[in-house]
Amino acid sequence: MSSGFDAVDIETVQAYWDRRPCNVRHSPEPIGSRQYFDQVQRRRYFVEPHIAAFADFAKWNGARVLEIGCGIGVDTMQFARAGARVTAVDLSSESLSLARQQAGVYGFEDRVTFIQANCEELSRSVPLDAYDLVYSFGVIHHTPHPQRAVAEMKKYMSAEAELRLMVYSRISYKLFWIMHEENVWDMGRMDELVARNSEAQTGCPVTYTYTFDEVRELLSGFDIFMMDKAHIFTWDIEAYRRHEYKKDPAWADVTDQQLASWAKELGWHTLVHARLRS
Repeated sequence: MSSGFDAVDIETVQAYWDRRPCNVRHSPEPIGSRQYFDQVQRRRYFVEPHIAAFADFAKWNGARVLEIGCGIGVDTMQFARAGARVTAVDLSSESLSLARQQAGVYGFEDRVTFIQANCEELSRSVPLDAYDLVYSFGVIHHTPHPQRAVAEMKKYMSAEAELRLMVYSRISYKLFWIMHEENVWDMGRMDELVARNSEAQTGCPVTYTYTFDEVRELLSGFDIFMMDKAHIFTWDIEAYRRHEYKKDPAWADVTDQQLASWAKELGWHTLVHARLRS
């Protein structure tokens, strides 16, 4: 994929996520408290219910999981709670600090090893070993060279291991919402518009999006046995920021069945299950 993102330095990416770790404002409770982490978890899986089915946390009881981009550790805790042993990696020191706090709150310190690392140079920081699952949800599309991250992931996978990966979709309802909000309809500016508006804080330095064909190209050397789209955000944004949940009027009369059908075409999340090609 061609864009200007490959010129972005990794320190700029780290500084962005250190300023506001992903999901950090998912609760109004005191940050680091049990109540805070409980609410962060509830909000994540209520607003994005497809995550639990995609990750299938219970499947990994007794397994070794390498999580690339753990953020503040929300999914990490679900793997640990299910009985997995997790190596959780993130670029952001601020995110990792909260993830460690969360593991301490829930008593999972003995199940999770946290490592600060750049996913493009993973093997410099994470000892080479074989994992049953390499999991990365919404992460490698924010690094300047995603193909390097994929090459590093391969080093931790046997023929039996699974990759479960989420990257942002090239064509989605969110793209059209962003273009409407910016009043810019030039598809040639798609990368610029999406990067600026892809996250809760504006100005993300790197945000790639992918068609299915581009995902296949990114995962050259893998056999993809599931690829699907999910997730259209339907909540009123101002209410959501107040931790209230009411549908945006545009979605008020849309049934869950209709929404699921439309998300197959216009979902923001492209979900992939894959294994190394034998």
